[in-house]
Amino acid sequence: MSVPHPDSLEPPRVGATLQALRQAQSLSLDELSRRAGVSKSMLSQIERNQANPTVAVVWRLANALRVELSELLGGEKPAAPAIEVVPAHGIPGMSSPDGKCLLRILGPIDMAGQFEWYELTVQPGGALESGAHEPGSREHLSVLGGQLEVSAGNTTQKLKTGETARYAVDGPHAIRNTGKQAATALLVVIHP
Repeated sequence: MSVPHPDSLEPPRVGATLQALRQAQSLSLDELSRRAGVSKSMLSQIERNQANPTVAVVWRLANALRVELSELLGGEKPAAPAIEVVPAHGIPGMSSPDGKCLLRILGPIDMAGQFEWYELTVQPGGALESGAHEPGSREHLSVLGGQLEVSAGNTTQKLKTGETARYAVDGPHAIRNTGKQAATALLVVIHP
């Protein structure tokens, strides 16, 4: 009879994996706590490997992060299907503070901070104003319908349906709808 290696008796340390998954999805401890129903202090302890979560807590965290339980436990990530279909209701979205801009997040969450793409809808008078991204970041805005105005650096450019603007976003920038009808666009953000 063989005796198990002492390392195999240790529970998996999910702290670093949890932190990496949370940060890849740009979630604060508060937001993950709210989504998972796990206290912020417990999440902090788990991330610092000061606490080992119960199976129930790991299950809640995996669901909140939309990952497989095995991925959070540090196991092998399941093989991706040949074609993955995300239903329309499964595509997350964000609204601007004025409620006149809607960004539907088309890219997978695990690519956030590298390569992101969005469907952008801007109502008349709406503005999507952003602070600086990391140096070397660029946006590509392709207007699919309506008209938009993009400002980056000290330049402003109007775009019509079918036109694309490419611009640096390592400074404040904005996309505005100065027209009388809603505008839609594809927005791609490339980080260095």
